[in-house]
Amino acid sequence: KKPADKLTQDESASIMLYTMGWDPPEECLYVALNNTLRAIDRQNALRPWYLYLRLFLNALFRLPLLAVTAYRGVKLDLSRRYIEGETIVWWGFSSCTTSVGVLKSEMFLGKTGNRTMFNIHCKTARDIRKHSFYPVEDEVLLMAATQFKVMGSLDQGNLHIIQLEETTPRHPLLQPVPIIGSLSTYSNPPSDSTAASFDISTEKSKTHSNKSQIDTHGAAASNTKKTGINSITGQVRS
Repeated sequence: KKPADKLTQDESASIMLYTMGWDPPEECLYVALNNTLRAIDRQNALRPWYLYLRLFLNALFRLPLLAVTAYRGVKLDLSRRYIEGETIVWWGFSSCTTSVGVLKSEMFLGKTGNRTMFNIHCKTARDIRKHSFYPVEDEVLLMAATQFKVMGSLDQGNLHIIQLEETTPRHPLLQPVPIIGSLSTYSNPPSDSTAASFDISTEKSKTHSNKSQIDTHGAAASNTKKTGINSITGQVRS
């Protein structure tokens, strides 16, 4: 059977592999990849990932863009890291769901303890349901280095709701695979910029983001208005 969305079998498999989880959780592909995307020495750290990233990005850029409201939950209080009106960036790939009911499960957000739910107005989400290992979760994927504006927040006791709106950075740092391969360095670009081509910025303070709502390590962000950014581009060659 041919994969959906006119992907090759290898391209579809690269998405499924990304969405899979196993024990120990810290050795899952999505955890390792996103930790690498957050590394200060990202240019060198990404080298072992080039072949996988080329396949993975080829697959993702062939999927249609979705302008949807998506949800993401973590079992942490991240409210202090999201200030209304500020611009933030999630440097890793971020899995979300379009069905808020999915977050009820204890595997995701649950109903007790400190929790943060993100209500995200997306412009460029990718619908990966037909390729995900967990198709019933109505999963969409936000690309690495996606930029948001914090629109507001609501404190409901142990549940913190944060509203985000995807915005377009002045200097796009993740581009379709055929463009991948250039090497550039920007020193302290404008405050509302993010970074690039497989080309993701390195920043000098807090940068946390994770694969999905099931990742309890947290989904945090970086405020580009307060941090100088050194941009790098990884070369992903065939």
